[in-house]
Amino acid sequence: MLATGNQLKAARALAGLEQKDVAEKAGVNVNTIRNMEAAGAGQIAGRAQNVQNVQRVLEQEGIEFLNHGQPGVRLVGKKLD
Repeated sequence: MLATGNQLKAARALAGLEQKDVAEKAGVNVNTIRNMEAAGAGQIAGRAQNVQNVQRVLEQEGIEFLNHGQPGVRLVGKKLD
């Protein structure tokens, strides 16, 4: 589950996506992505639907969200539609 701003930033970097790319694919404004990442190590605040949409986009790019004690991410391969 996508939980922190740093986790989002790391996931985006692994997927090789810019903030604007994730925003466009998730149907949110790029400022939403910026605000989510600005949370840093803290919990992402905002609409749950937006967080879910962003998570779904990154999962389609092969990102797996890990929450085994601490939030993390790993690249498991690009998923095919």
